[in-house]
Amino acid sequence: MKKRDARYRRSLKARIKMRELMVDRLTVHRTPRHIYAQVISGTDNKVLAASSTLVADVKSQIKNGGNVDAAAVVGKDIAAKAKAAGVTNVAFDRSGFKYHGRVKALADAAREAGLEF
Repeated sequence: MKKRDARYRRSLKARIKMRELMVDRLTVHRTPRHIYAQVISGTDNKVLAASSTLVADVKSQIKNGGNVDAAAVVGKDIAAKAKAAGVTNVAFDRSGFKYHGRVKALADAAREAGLEF
């Protein structure tokens, strides 16, 4: 089994449960250079808010997109955009990534900015 397939398999169980409960979810995807976050509606699978290290206002605040500091900035930005869209409570979808490092930094920053999960 390839590494990508194993990560996808790990992510399926959580996504199936979130879809069953029909809750809004905060999804995270990371690459070595960047980190991406989206808030997806639980009822109609539409993106309500999105942020990444490629967004201009985030990019101006960071030096490198592939570190913990950049993930924290993206977490604050996605929380602000989600609150502007009327979303305060989400389920955290880590997409099969381990909950440490950049994924944890993004989640902690989103929590501090007012997002509940």
